[in-house]
Parts: sequence; C-alpha cells; structure tokens
Amino acid sequence: MNTQDYIKREEKYGAHNYHPIPVVLERGEGIYVWDVEGKRYFDFLSAYSAVNQGHCHPKIIDALTAQAGRLCLTSRAFHNSCLGEYEEYITRYFGYDKVLPMNTGVEGDETALKLCRKWAYLKKGVPENEAKIIVCENNFHGRTITIVSISTDPDARRHYGPYTPGFVTIPYNDLDALEKELNDPNVAGFLVEPIQGEAGVYVPDDGYLKGVSELCKKHNVLFIADEVQTGIARTGRLLACDHENVRPDILILGKALSGGVYPVSAVLADDDIMLTIKPGEHGSTYGGNPVAARVAMAALEVVKEENLADNAERLGKVFREEMSKINSEMVELVRGKGLLNAIVIKPRNGKTAQDVCLKMKDNGVLAKPTHGHIIRFAPPLVINEQQLREASSIIAESIKSFD
Repeated sequence: MNTQDYIKREEKYGAHNYHPIPVVLERGEGIYVWDVEGKRYFDFLSAYSAVNQGHCHPKIIDALTAQAGRLCLTSRAFHNSCLGEYEEYITRYFGYDKVLPMNTGVEGDETALKLCRKWAYLKKGVPENEAKIIVCENNFHGRTITIVSISTDPDARRHYGPYTPGFVTIPYNDLDALEKELNDPNVAGFLVEPIQGEAGVYVPDDGYLKGVSELCKKHNVLFIADEVQTGIARTGRLLACDHENVRPDILILGKALSGGVYPVSAVLADDDIMLTIKPGEHGSTYGGNPVAARVAMAALEVVKEENLADNAERLGKVFREEMSKINSEMVELVRGKGLLNAIVIKPRNGKTAQDVCLKMKDNGVLAKPTHGHIIRFAPPLVINEQQLREASSIIAESIKSFD
C-alpha cells in the first residue's frame, strides 16, 4: 500500500472529523517521524505538544512494557500497587496536596469544572445551581458538550446545542473585564489557558497571570489553569504559570504527562478543594490505572533528567530569531514562548498557510495550520540547536518559495 491507499481506507471507514496533512506516518524516534514510503520528517507539532519528550523515548517505553506485562487495569474498585506511588510522586512534583487521575485533557477540564462547582456550594456558600464559571473568548479546552458550550469557535460549537449553562465569557488578556465579572458573588472560578494554543499561540501581556491570581484571591474565586498543552516544560518552564510565579488553585495536565505514549491526564488541587468530592461522585474506569501511573512517572522523570524546560527556553529564542529573519511578505507576525510558537501567515498570490504546510511537508518538516492563517510550531523538546536550525532553514525556504 502507498500513501494514497492508506488515506483512502481512512476516508472510507472513518468519520470525517479531521482534515490531516496528507502524510501517513508509521515510525517515530526522538524529533523525527517516517512515512510509509520511508521519508523522514522533522515533527514540528509533537501531537499538539503531547510528545515533548520525543517519540518513543526509551525510558517511557520501558516503563510501559514492563508494567503492561504485569498488570494493566484493576479499575478503582480495588487498590493497585502503582497508584499511590504515582500520586505521591506527582503531588510532590507539582506541589499540591492531592491529585485526581483521568485519561484525556478534556476529562481533566470537566473534572476541574465539577470540582469548582462542588467547592462553590460546599465551601463558598453559593446557592445551589447558581454557580458561575468565567471563561475566555477563543479558548480551547476540548470537545465535550459542556466544553463546546463555552467555546466561541463556530466550528466547535455549531449544531451542538442546547448548551450547558453557568458560564460567563470575557475577552482573553483583559484584567478589567475579569474584575468586573468577579464582583458577582456567585462566581466560583476562572478557567484559563496561560497561553492560548489552539487559538494560534496567543501569549498574554506580562503580568496578566499574576493579576488573574491576585484578583481571584481577592474575590474568593478559584483560579483554574488549563496547562494541558502549555505544561510539562513546553514554554520554557515546567508550567507556563511559572513564568509569573503564580500557583493555580486547580491545575489541569495532560498530553506530555505521558510523553505521548498513553492517555494520561491529571487534576491537582489542595485538600480544601479536592476533598469536596466524595466516593461515587466522580471517577473513571481507566483513570489511575497501573500502566498510566508508571508511564507518567517515567515521563516526568525524563523532563527533569534531560532539563527539557531549559532547552525549550533557550531554543525557543533561537527559533523566533530565525523566523523573524525570514524576508517574505507572507510572514505577518512571529510569536510564542519557549518551544510553543506560531507564525501568522498573510496570503500571497492565492497561497495560504495550508499551502505553506504542504510545501514544508514536501521539504521534510511537518506542521499544521490553525484557524486557516496561523501555523503552530512545537517540536519535541529533546531537539538540539543544530537540528532546530536545520528545520528552521527548511521552514524559511518553504515560505520564501511563494514570493
């Protein structure tokens, strides 16, 4: 079978809910992936920042295979010998009292929203069914019914109503708008991405997150940080919130929590919040399973052992410098933090960001547009400077080929 054969089979038997770049991958190692015809590419998407530790990192794969041969799943009907060790490890790693383990990023967000509402009724004294949670325009927290209810993206939201009530939407990066809504005593929490990834890598003003934290404390409202994409060293710190030394009341993690090897997410909070949920009130069959526990611990160990946050911080600056040098009318703006970056593409001669990504694919770099005119670049954090500069040169030449 060739590339088109694989693609046609997917189109025939699979739902048409994605529009991938036309490449069929079958192997990955470190920063590279190979297609079914043997061509090698730089991966500059990292499965939307899930593969921060690089494809098939040997330490993570060893943890996966060793545990998979012993015990995979018990459900939470019984204890298992891995879960407590993982819970102790991750809570100490991020500095929280408790963790609630889940599987996917959107499950982490749903869990955080439930925790926030439960806390509001049991601790803050909000009248039953009156709790409000503030969210931001252009957010992306996943695709469940409740999460698309808080989306402002027509493609994510259209034809999925009626929508879940109890949410207030404000502009991102706007402390005045936040403070205005926080005056409502029924507000329970503020859910925010420290950097809006899917929206096109929108980095807020310096001081925004610190201001968010202070306002939430002032009004007795929970600061909920969705670090599913920005966490685990991607932005040059362990957490994007660490750039401003702020500590969310509820922290949501996913994606690179497993190094792209297994579905693992987590919600972290202190006892006052986490212990509002009692047995039977929330859970997951697979959440906290032995394989997930071992994989997540190995993935987090790799982040520290290989200094991935420092590497992302240093090479992110190199990447933005290289992109800013591209002499092309198509490059409207370069922005980002660490190794989460984006180029805003100005269409030229009928060519768009999609055309640029197809040209990059032909030249050996994989990335994908978001919102039609923005290309997000997020290579595995194990990349070195030589590799980064080589890939940057390919990106530059691909863009300039349209001039």
